[in-house]
Amino acid sequence: MPKAVEITSITKDFGSVRALDGLDLSIEEGQIYGLLGPNGSGKSTLMKIMIGLVRPTSGSVRVCGEDPQANPVAVRRIVGYVPETPRLYDFLTAREYLDFVADLYSVPFEEKKARIAQFLEAFELKGREDEMISGYSQGMRQKVAIIGALIHKPKILIMDEPLNGLDPRSAKIAKDLLQELTGEGVTTIFSTHVLEIAQAICRRAAILYKGALLSEGNIDDLKRLAGMPGSSLEDVFLRLTGTDDVRAVVEELAK
Repeated sequence: MPKAVEITSITKDFGSVRALDGLDLSIEEGQIYGLLGPNGSGKSTLMKIMIGLVRPTSGSVRVCGEDPQANPVAVRRIVGYVPETPRLYDFLTAREYLDFVADLYSVPFEEKKARIAQFLEAFELKGREDEMISGYSQGMRQKVAIIGALIHKPKILIMDEPLNGLDPRSAKIAKDLLQELTGEGVTTIFSTHVLEIAQAICRRAAILYKGALLSEGNIDDLKRLAGMPGSSLEDVFLRLTGTDDVRAVVEELAK
């Protein structure tokens, strides 16, 4: 199977803090791949390195064979990116923002018009598309960010907590759409703290902890490697990250 992303010995230091520590990952095309880990595990840093926003201290990354540091434009043309906290142009309306993003990717006029209308209706923004983004709720802004990442039909989606703030209907549409896109060969790299979501939609996942790779494989592999074949992904995650003393903490707090 061709590789969508290959990460080799990636290390990233921010001063004296090591965010990523010699990480190796290989992600095949046409799947939803989960990046899991507690806050500070390096997930967001790794995603930013994949699209060339952050330069690694050492190691290499290839996205569809391209180096995001040497050729960031080529990588960004084939990638749709949803950061954990999307920064949109608040002085534009949603329609203006999506029109601008589509033009950046040279989406043909008629296709752009049709896709924007289709997405606005699907995510229940129709009728609000000519309002300024500055007046949007968190969930509405998140919808615009997701549409912006999808508008040019990218080969790879890199999504950092993309379902934050979404209502259940929009979250369901987003999850089902990602599943549908895998059939067209689209690769999604998906970071989430909601492990039930990862278990439901990810074919494979990597668990990061303090910048290092703890475990990697399909969900059943992770359970087996943790010695917990009948458990939930949440239980496996807590065991592997050494944070499975939750019950004792809760009992102590309840006293």
